[in-house]
Amino acid sequence: MTLDRLVCANCAAPVSEGRCPVCRANRERMQQESLFAGLNPAALIALLVVLIAAVALLAHQSA
Repeated sequence: MTLDRLVCANCAAPVSEGRCPVCRANRERMQQESLFAGLNPAALIALLVVLIAAVALLAHQSA
């Protein structure tokens, strides 16, 4: 889930705007939770393809 879709229960504003202390705290917590939080799905797929290619290359070289 992305921050731009979350609505704060305290102030009813988007959490990404950080209008109140609750928004700011939740925004900070969510940004720290995931290493890949800032990556979009296309970037994650590209990273996965590169990882698979690297593993295949290493397997081919050792055979």
